[in-house]
Amino acid sequence: MPELPEVETVRRGLNRLIKGKTIKDVNVLYDKIIVGSKAEFCKKLSGKKLLDVDRRGKYLLFRFSGELTMVSHLRMEGKYFVRRKGEPVEKHTHVIFYLMDGSELHYNDVRKFGRMELFKTGEETTLSGISKLGPEPTEKDFDSQKFYEGLQKKKKPIKTALLDQTLVAGVGNIYDDEVLYMAKIHPLTPCNELSRKQADCLRNSIIDELEKASEKGGTTIRSYANAFLEEGSFQFFLQVYGKTGEKCGRCGTPIEKIVVGQRGTHYCPKCQVMKK
Repeated sequence: MPELPEVETVRRGLNRLIKGKTIKDVNVLYDKIIVGSKAEFCKKLSGKKLLDVDRRGKYLLFRFSGELTMVSHLRMEGKYFVRRKGEPVEKHTHVIFYLMDGSELHYNDVRKFGRMELFKTGEETTLSGISKLGPEPTEKDFDSQKFYEGLQKKKKPIKTALLDQTLVAGVGNIYDDEVLYMAKIHPLTPCNELSRKQADCLRNSIIDELEKASEKGGTTIRSYANAFLEEGSFQFFLQVYGKTGEKCGRCGTPIEKIVVGQRGTHYCPKCQVMKK
């Protein structure tokens, strides 16, 4: 599933490619991608100008004229491609936005798990998935004291807690493993047993890792590609994820893989020791 850096990369690409363009028409080829009435979806977007593409956590927020916002969640395999008029429609393309300048925005999704929904701008925050999100992982928004206080209220393993998006938005399975490795925290450590020093280190690692991954265009593990059909390159900088049996870059101990909350989890047994 695309995580925050991948979604942020898509957001930046879409702004470069279609910001300022106006929708002429919309063709929905698979109805379930749209939440609500397909006919209303197409009607409301017709004639609207794209003012900006924002992001909240892993959600893309297309800001249109007329105070209209389209919330798009890519889920497992969702992708956006920009095409010239008349180019062949790719297999697994489920929504086509026809633009006034003759270009087209295609939404492609092999698994068909992605969703799009329209809101009056400002009301998208009422969407359950967005309303529960924690702060964005930035120096400005991610408060260290509030993060520590939030950890003290949870007894679940830190690996699982970071995935639920309430402590901080945007951390998925790949970057969860990476930031815990950076902070030298065992993934099974109960949240409320983390010290303030560990919490601060983890918070800083999250900000640093997601920022670096975004600058590298995200991580390509299976089929992720940005709006330019380019793969991310951060997979070449991963330190533990997918490295089972390889030597830790810090101590040389083989990386191990366990299952935490039904998710494959990679860590260094020497660098990331859980207190007994």
